[in-house]
Amino acid sequence: MPVLIKGGRIIDPSTGINEIGDLAFDGAVISQTPAAPAETEQIDASGLWVVPGLVDTHVHLREPGQEHKEDIATGLRAAAAGGFSAVLSMPNTDPANDRPEVTRLIIERARALGGSRVYPVAAATVGRQGKTLSPMAELLAAGAVAFSDDGSGLADSQVMEQALNACRELNVPFAQHAEDPALAAKGVIHDGAVAEQLGVPGWPAAAEEAMVARDIGLLESTGARLHVQHVSTAGAVSRIRRAQEQGLPVTAEVTPHHLLLTDRIALEVDTMAKVNPPLRPQRHVDACVKALADGTIDIMATDHAPHTHQDKQGGLERAAFGIVGLETAVPLLLSLVERGLLTPNRIIEAMSTAPCRIFGLPGGTLRPGSPADITLIDPALVHRINPATFESKGRNTPFAGIEVPGKVVRTIVDGQTIFTSH
Repeated sequence: MPVLIKGGRIIDPSTGINEIGDLAFDGAVISQTPAAPAETEQIDASGLWVVPGLVDTHVHLREPGQEHKEDIATGLRAAAAGGFSAVLSMPNTDPANDRPEVTRLIIERARALGGSRVYPVAAATVGRQGKTLSPMAELLAAGAVAFSDDGSGLADSQVMEQALNACRELNVPFAQHAEDPALAAKGVIHDGAVAEQLGVPGWPAAAEEAMVARDIGLLESTGARLHVQHVSTAGAVSRIRRAQEQGLPVTAEVTPHHLLLTDRIALEVDTMAKVNPPLRPQRHVDACVKALADGTIDIMATDHAPHTHQDKQGGLERAAFGIVGLETAVPLLLSLVERGLLTPNRIIEAMSTAPCRIFGLPGGTLRPGSPADITLIDPALVHRINPATFESKGRNTPFAGIEVPGKVVRTIVDGQTIFTSH
């Protein structure tokens, strides 16, 4: 039976639609609004946003090898609860996703579970060691959609150039974890007054900015597409903006925590604020918000990084880096809309249309004939973030207990509802 989502605010950046209306789908495909609504199943969307299924381009599902932190099943339940119809899984699993059999394992397990789609990002180098390129063509044939050594930056310039050339030939983006390891050294939070006050090693902004500058320089000789992951500094934003103005194929993503928190939160929540790259002072936060608003930063990605309670113990120098984000992203971004810093259209573009365009994925649109991947959001459903209710195994968030506006109330993939709020 066809389904009619009735009376919602349809926001579709791919078509420029932002208006109250109806949306129909028949099976797994979005269709024209039926002439006889009485013959369809109806979903009342009054007061809700009806948007293309959200896509998170930076998720750590932890499987294989780290299932005590997260597995594909719990990760996909968290994705569905967060409104994500698709996620890109990072390659720093154990073993690393540097072989076709690992890529296929991830895809097959996700398909067997159903729910949100999983698109693996494969390791660019063997073992993510930054020395020898992985079998990239074979990984692409197995289902990878991009390459990265995420978790660490590809520091060797010669190997990076080889990786970019390979990505150009395969027509996929290279997603760079922009961190110069020599400059980052043993830093655990931003190199500044807070690190000094806490007596812990600092992590300078230059560690990110130097690698972004180097990679942009390599684009001119390779012609590849560079995607800069989890941007956190004003200097990186400036370099990306200049490169785009010069016509270079550079895109970027930013996380909610780098848009909403400064390094001072470490004084309150300790290790829950430890993330890679680190949280920065306000001027860097302001630069990232402005860059997302004006499109210099294309994508909002969560960098969902679940850890056990024990992983986050032992103080800032010993605790693991990472924050969970799949189930908090939408309300956190809505808080920026509420403050007038972002528009509804811009956050949906950054969380759906742009990810699909940049990584060549289906979805990101509500045009008839497109996959029936749809997210319904109640922008007025005020609530407090409660990690105890997360579908993810991870509870590691600095946002616990804060009041936020709005919540995902339904996620639909291929015309099937995979999540509804209680």
